Amino acid sequence: MDQPDKGSIQSGAGQSNNQGKTQKLSPMMIRLRATMAAAKYHGVDLDIRDFAAEPGENSPSPATLARWLNSQGLIAKGMRLKWRYLIRLYNSPPIVLMFKDGSAGLMVGVNPEKRIVFLRDPLKGEGEPPIPVEEIRLRQAWTGDILLVKRNKNLSESEDKIDFKWLFKMVLRERASLRDISISSMIISILQIFPAFIVMQVVNRVVAFQSMATLISISGLLIVLSFYEILISYARREITNVMATRLDARISIHTYNRLLSLPLEFFERQQAGRLIGKVSQIYQVRDFITGRLMTTFLDMFTLIVILPFLFYISVILAWLTVVAAGLIGLIVVIFIKPLTYYYSNRIEAEMTRGSAMYETVAGIRTVKTLALEPSRRRDWDNIVAEVCKWRLSTTRMQNWPETLVMPLDFFINRGIILIGAFICITNPTAGVDAGAIVAFMMLGGRVAAPLVGLAKLMTVITEVETSLVQAGEILNNPTETKALTTGLRPKIIGALSFENINFTYPGGSSRALKDLSFSIPAGTMLGLVGRSGSGKSTITRLLQGVSRNYEGFLRLDGVDLREINLTHLRRSFGVVLQDNFLFRGTIRDNITAGRPGLTMEKVIWAARMAGAEEFIERMPAGYDTFIEEGSTNISGGQRQRLAIARAVILDPKLMILDEATSALDPESEALVNANLERIAKGRTMVIVSHRLSSLVNCDQILVMDQGEMQAIGTHEQLLETCEIYRTLWLQQNRHVDERRHSKKNEAQKPVITEGT
Repeated sequence: MDQPDKGSIQSGAGQSNNQGKTQKLSPMMIRLRATMAAAKYHGVDLDIRDFAAEPGENSPSPATLARWLNSQGLIAKGMRLKWRYLIRLYNSPPIVLMFKDGSAGLMVGVNPEKRIVFLRDPLKGEGEPPIPVEEIRLRQAWTGDILLVKRNKNLSESEDKIDFKWLFKMVLRERASLRDISISSMIISILQIFPAFIVMQVVNRVVAFQSMATLISISGLLIVLSFYEILISYARREITNVMATRLDARISIHTYNRLLSLPLEFFERQQAGRLIGKVSQIYQVRDFITGRLMTTFLDMFTLIVILPFLFYISVILAWLTVVAAGLIGLIVVIFIKPLTYYYSNRIEAEMTRGSAMYETVAGIRTVKTLALEPSRRRDWDNIVAEVCKWRLSTTRMQNWPETLVMPLDFFINRGIILIGAFICITNPTAGVDAGAIVAFMMLGGRVAAPLVGLAKLMTVITEVETSLVQAGEILNNPTETKALTTGLRPKIIGALSFENINFTYPGGSSRALKDLSFSIPAGTMLGLVGRSGSGKSTITRLLQGVSRNYEGFLRLDGVDLREINLTHLRRSFGVVLQDNFLFRGTIRDNITAGRPGLTMEKVIWAARMAGAEEFIERMPAGYDTFIEEGSTNISGGQRQRLAIARAVILDPKLMILDEATSALDPESEALVNANLERIAKGRTMVIVSHRLSSLVNCDQILVMDQGEMQAIGTHEQLLETCEIYRTLWLQQNRHVDERRHSKKNEAQKPVITEGT
């Protein structure tokens, strides 16, 4: 933010000094820098690459910035304030003020006596003295919007255990909606009392005394009350629907974010179909919150308001209603335990069915090519039979309490009127007349329904608890949230150092890496070779931060890898695996998956570096060719080259190629290998390959065997000093050596001339 002139604050023309050069930043970038400065005050270094702009926003709104900060472990909220409230923010941490040109400034102090605020340029350091600004000058630039930021001292919501307490907190976040629903429910409950008393008056007064004037008056009152009840009921349903939608969205987003934050090691140990089935149980919880729980919550207001009036009309009939409803609740409670048993087994069977379906769809190519349809059908029939067995058992068990409560339900709705009539005939002084009986019937059903619903809710809670346990088995596992949002963000150059690294996979009995120690400078092309299971891929997993529970020290540019922010680390890497996944979408979308905003020139450059340009240009739609699910419309080699382009386009300082050329034909492999030297320029390369011929030009080749380093050196050095490497080389190049040996023997044969 420049020094303000006499009349206004000019923030959009922000400048950043870099080694004597002046670079003008856009207002949007200044606003992001201001937000980053506010976060840094609370000890959180933000990476601008984490920010996702909303479509159609020229400059990020306070709500968009708040979502970004909240995802990084801070607590942020966008607000609109008037000047008189702004100058009351004493001793506040830096507050981001939004300016009309799309930029922003940092308010770092207030002087209410002089009625000025102190602003600091977000592009300059904290040592820069703040600028005093009075109300008139600030109004010319300030939109009235601010962004409040503070550090989350409590356990982050992303780490909360998913249980009933978590559910309760989710619901309580809608306090305003709950308040409005409660008020409207109370009003509706009161309005529902009047029709019953009006009907009682109609029976006792109008009909008995043939009073037309009273009937007209009562009719008018009834119409007015009905109109207000309809209006308020509509408003309550609207508020309830909005709140239910918000809860649904919050639970869905929270669940998906929690799933994404789980470490890769966890997914590798899980069956995909069962994992999806268990996570999907959270939607049973969502339906419970937005459905049955909300309905019972609303009905309870009716119970609270109407029950006293039932006792006012007739104490005997009111107690009979309450006792009958209580017996219904008792029956439901008795059946909770057996219902839990059957319901748990039904969920397990349904998850097995979902897992089998997912496995068949995922492996449909294998099923078709090997003609496995008959065996898959047999397995499916058995699984479906198991689901049907438990579903039928569960519904039969549910049928018993429903059948047993029916007589009590009939008594509440039908028997009460008979008892009331009996009291009216046998004891006229009891105060129960015909109008009272009709009014009691109208209100009695409204009281019984909440009591019965509350009892039945206990059964639903049991089902929800089972669903929560199933979802919690997945979502309550330790996440990478802290590693993804905290830690150092050093400038990555690419120097690697392994010092006495020991690593064992979870559940493993032997070490995958044993006292591994080596180091390479930045810009080195390192090859990793060895027999299967020697630890090559394990090294790349440690580098990517997939596994962090190793012993020893793994340093990147002198910084312990476990101290580096995990998101920053992985964005500094380009990774190409043996089996790469492409998303549904165009070729361009897949290449730019890590950086959606990159230009077409950058896409073409990455495709050319990966040797993919030639086959992309032959496609009908070129870079806009749509890739189907499972990449069925492109070959394995083409998929591999697109994955290499996706890694190269990020311009990483360190690249990992784990059998990246294994699916390529010889011509494509030769093309990619020819480009590797260009790809490797200015960056560190770690290349895992069984084909030693592709590693000949590496600066260093590390030979692994059973988790131990056997040797490290150049191709020529290893041929002379490492027996394992020499053996692998001879196995793969025997035909070449035999051909050379044959030519050598031919050359050494004596020439037989005529007359010899």
